Amino acid sequence: MIDKKSKKNPDLKFIEVQTVQGPVEAEVIKSLLESYGISVFLKGLVVQSVHAFSADGLGKITVLVKKEDFETAKQLLTSNLPG
Repeated sequence: MIDKKSKKNPDLKFIEVQTVQGPVEAEVIKSLLESYGISVFLKGLVVQSVHAFSADGLGKITVLVKKEDFETAKQLLTSNLPG
């Protein structure tokens, strides 16, 4: 039996805030944003779990945040991360 209240909220949208080249950088960004109470979703980790290398953009990981947290996340990333 599926509880109708547990269905995903269609208004809850995650958008890209940053794209990085590897899992270490992605986890650092995720940790930083979560320390400020921002929910983070990482997209693209499957390639790293299969292949321990990255070539031609195969290792790209997209960092996604809730739409309403985008501006705060972008400000945190530009003020706390080099490059």
